[in-house]
Amino acid sequence: MAITAAVVFYLIELASPASKLLNPPELRAQNHTLTMTLHAALTSDGRNSFFFNGQANAPTLRLSPGDQLKIAYSNDLPAKPSENCAITPCMDMTNLHFHGLTVSPDAPQDDVLDMMAAPGKTLHYTVQIPKDHPPGLYWYHTHPHGESHRQVQDGMSGAIVIEGIESYFSPLAGLAERVLVVRGRSIKNDPHAHEFGQRVDLSSQACGGEQEAPEEVFTVNGSLRPQIEIAPGERQFWRVVNASADRYLDLQLEGQSFEIVAMDGMPIARHDPDHRTRIAEHVLLPPAGRVEAIVTGPAATQATRLISRCVDTGPQGDPNPAMILADIVAKSRSQTTPRLLESSLRPEVKSLDLSAEEKTPSRFTVIFTEDQNGFYINGEKFAPDAAPMVRAKVGTFEHWKIVNASGELHPMHIHQVHFLPYAENDKPIAEPLWLDTVNVPVGGSVDVIMDFTDPVIRGMSVFHCHLLNHEDKGMMAKVLFE
Repeated sequence: MAITAAVVFYLIELASPASKLLNPPELRAQNHTLTMTLHAALTSDGRNSFFFNGQANAPTLRLSPGDQLKIAYSNDLPAKPSENCAITPCMDMTNLHFHGLTVSPDAPQDDVLDMMAAPGKTLHYTVQIPKDHPPGLYWYHTHPHGESHRQVQDGMSGAIVIEGIESYFSPLAGLAERVLVVRGRSIKNDPHAHEFGQRVDLSSQACGGEQEAPEEVFTVNGSLRPQIEIAPGERQFWRVVNASADRYLDLQLEGQSFEIVAMDGMPIARHDPDHRTRIAEHVLLPPAGRVEAIVTGPAATQATRLISRCVDTGPQGDPNPAMILADIVAKSRSQTTPRLLESSLRPEVKSLDLSAEEKTPSRFTVIFTEDQNGFYINGEKFAPDAAPMVRAKVGTFEHWKIVNASGELHPMHIHQVHFLPYAENDKPIAEPLWLDTVNVPVGGSVDVIMDFTDPVIRGMSVFHCHLLNHEDKGMMAKVLFE
């Protein structure tokens, strides 16, 4: 039945008018525990997918600080995959990564190194959300080295919401909430590529030096160019994750602005209570980046679209053209919508003076390079049996420098922790924000302060480029939190 449903949805997506955007299905913790069974399997058109309750989908997981997440994750993929992967032979190995969560990197929590399921095997995750965990938008996706790109590109990802963000910005209470999971859909060699391109008004104009034709379009919650309903003047809370395996989003709501409340799951007010939001006309989200923002409905007579602007990924980068993500349509205010609940949590404020650490020489430098044979960090390709490239002392802040010595953009992500990028190309960043994934400019650098102060992060973890085809081909390294 799940396969039939997947086929019907695929045909409807091509043939029917634009669908109304719906939030993904949700699961909520009960009695401080969220328990679920998740499967990895193939849809009828041969794509890797999460299956939940017999259907090809990935529910949004909603938990509160102090809750526990328990997942039985079964690998029902075939032993001999038909798709190609970065490291041959493809073995259809799979696992889960809880991106951005400040949880332990050891099994049975966010362990992407040793927890790995072959076809026919099941992994059992028990993830403890700390009581002081920042509320916000996070996400889960597969992370088997060498096979992560094709699995995430096929859509093996979902959102995680840690409740309580309204405790940092009270105007959020009572606003309708939308969760937007934006994924890249490959159209390379797809017989419907032209139709997909027309549907999203895929731009043929390159904004950089790339020579290749566009190979992907974006979907929102699995739909191609859906309609987002919002009444004129209505304020909604949008939580957007760039779940693409290898494409950038530069979000713009035509004629409107975003009132940003959080980036990468971190409420702005947690570190800057005097300036709780930021106003932006557009927001650049690298792969894995998230933004949580208030948007205001345009006038009913105003045609408005949510678009991704063209992103110049560098002379060696992949094409990242402009396209339409969704159309904004007016709705009646009388319609009922989901509501955020008032939070009983007391917000934790961490006003930090990191100026001394910023002035010290970098304690560790990450250098991204690439050639025709692969992708490297500090001249080395990732190896599962490699020793940690760097050791981080738990309880400290550290100045790291991320250098991009290549001809394309690289988004750097480190598991378990957030960091503060404070300088780009050795120049101060205006109004810096805490992130867990940062864009590193072509031929440039970013200086960050790593927050290694949380005692739960002890153990072996990784940092890598979040263009997952780069990570699969070697651009990842181990870090030991000790």
